[in-house]
Amino acid sequence: MSNYFTGRDANRGSCAQACRWKYHLVEEKRPGQYIPVLEDERGTYIFNSKDLCLLPCLREIIESGVDSLKIEGRMKSAHYVASVVKAYRMAIDACIADPEHFTVRAEWLEELEKVSHRPYTTGFFLHKPTGEDQIYGNSSYLQTSDFVGLVLEFDPASGFALVEQRNNMKLGQEIEVFQPRGRAFRQKLEEMYDAEGEPIEVAPHPQQMVRIRLRREAEPYSILRREV
Repeated sequence: MSNYFTGRDANRGSCAQACRWKYHLVEEKRPGQYIPVLEDERGTYIFNSKDLCLLPCLREIIESGVDSLKIEGRMKSAHYVASVVKAYRMAIDACIADPEHFTVRAEWLEELEKVSHRPYTTGFFLHKPTGEDQIYGNSSYLQTSDFVGLVLEFDPASGFALVEQRNNMKLGQEIEVFQPRGRAFRQKLEEMYDAEGEPIEVAPHPQQMVRIRLRREAEPYSILRREV
């Protein structure tokens, strides 16, 4: 739809999000008469599909002989890509290590709920879906966590991490440190300094560089996030 309407090819990373636009109907013999299609007070979403998620079916996919999986990443945030890739990486490794006893862990599914998404569906994988299975009835997204900062480096001697701010950060917030390889951990944000070494209570500026004290070592490119 994006390619035909605007010349922007979704398969080349340039989707115009045409499926999210509001539409009216035109009857063949009444040209120029635009008939509104209303599902609620905000409009219609007849092309709004849910997000495909096949993590619950991972064992069946692997056993079918599939060699690689494509994870949606176009026009997505670094937080989305990091969270989804790690969830699938852990699930795939667990399935290959012990396929006979493999089960989908709740923590992997919880990880997928933390990123911005529409309600999930298994699409056509398990059965021919109904419209209710596929079409999402409003225009909002869901997520349980906000991406607030990116760890650039960590100094084990001092316990401080250099962080690039990505959303409002302030003292007293409970943050989760989501690591590329290591286990995530939580703590309160209790100590923070600006680029000049002055103590600050809040980091309000986009991509502001700050130093924060962490209770445990964090890998570079760890994502800091808070619950919403």
